[in-house]
Amino acid sequence: MNESELYEPRFHIVLYQPEIPPNTGAIGRTCVALHAKLWLVRPLGFQLNEKTLRRAGLDYWKNLNWEVVDHWEQLLQKLDDCRFWHFTKTANQSFWETEFRPTDVLVFGSETSGLPASILELDQSRNLKIPTSDGVRSLNLSSAVAVAGYEVFRQIN
Repeated sequence: MNESELYEPRFHIVLYQPEIPPNTGAIGRTCVALHAKLWLVRPLGFQLNEKTLRRAGLDYWKNLNWEVVDHWEQLLQKLDDCRFWHFTKTANQSFWETEFRPTDVLVFGSETSGLPASILELDQSRNLKIPTSDGVRSLNLSSAVAVAGYEVFRQIN
């Protein structure tokens, strides 16, 4: 889609098959604030047309460095020299125990399914969780991206 070079990305945020346009919109805004590049892996649960973007409140989308890829393997090819971190509530390692570097890739799954086993099983040492107190199943996707994204931003700045 858009291979914008509005800013040089400090790191990458990947949404694997996102389903909810307002979540993607909020994440896009966070990416602009962090100078992170947003990657969307198809299939998407919505269309990327002007009407959908406007409805999701994406008036700043023109300021976002983003790209859509058709499948996971295409993403791996495009970011082959980067370290990938997979966020999942089933991970044993907290993201607070991780030393992030510029160009790292934070990968988040869809709102209803998370990341598939095929990705989580690639390298379990790359699976991270965001700790929460008991009684909370998981964070909203846009909240999880913001929490993790700002930790990476803090570490690399």
